[in-house]
Amino acid sequence: MNRRQVWLTPPVFGDPAEERRYRKTHLTAALRIFGSLGYDEGIAGHLSVRDPERPDHFWVNPFGVAFGKVRLDDLILVSPDGDVIDGDRPVNHSGWVLHNAILRARPDVISVVHAHSAHGKAWSALGRLLDPLTQDACVFHRDHALIKFNGLLRTPAQGQEVAEGLGSCKAAILQNHGLLTVGAGIDEAAWWFVAMDRACQVQLMAEAAGEVTRVPEDLADSAGAGPVTDRSRLYGWASFQPMVEAVLEDAPEMLLPRPRKV
Repeated sequence: MNRRQVWLTPPVFGDPAEERRYRKTHLTAALRIFGSLGYDEGIAGHLSVRDPERPDHFWVNPFGVAFGKVRLDDLILVSPDGDVIDGDRPVNHSGWVLHNAILRARPDVISVVHAHSAHGKAWSALGRLLDPLTQDACVFHRDHALIKFNGLLRTPAQGQEVAEGLGSCKAAILQNHGLLTVGAGIDEAAWWFVAMDRACQVQLMAEAAGEVTRVPEDLADSAGAGPVTDRSRLYGWASFQPMVEAVLEDAPEMLLPRPRKV
């Protein structure tokens, strides 16, 4: 196997502690990247990844910490009941409602990503699915859902509605709310979010400029990664690695303990 093939292969772990460290490191990196892209908005938005030993528990960014300032030791471990098992910061209640419901409904999903990006919110207000206008947008063709707005996520029943609306898709447009993506790891789920937000931006720009031309259905089915398969998972993971490597190099302090006030 050559170096390129090795780089394009997600790591496999035999030690749960090593896998946990990897997942938390890449979750922290994803949060930092989202902060740099302007995806955070006050206390809104949450990214999660399952714990490798307790898969019904998930690691998530804590309530009230800016994406761009999150450190690895800020992450909190949340139980299916919404209790913080590891960490000293509170959980976003709406985040628990959403992530817990999807992780319970989708055993194939390791990570759930939701943020209030500007282009995602703008597109969600139109109440439409994305069209395959570009090769990049084709990765969502026939593989994203439109879920009607059901108010602030306060109850498990509301979370279940979102999980049912998502179905087997890798992404959803939460009408009048924003975007949601899932994946077999945080890298994949985070990349689908970045790609989807850009697809929203491009379609908004293209339709504002004039009449658009869709990619033909047969080509749209084959041009992108398509519905969730091993090939599409690998594409999502690999696409995010340059961004992860860059932020790990530029912001190494995110892996160090946060200095405590005395």
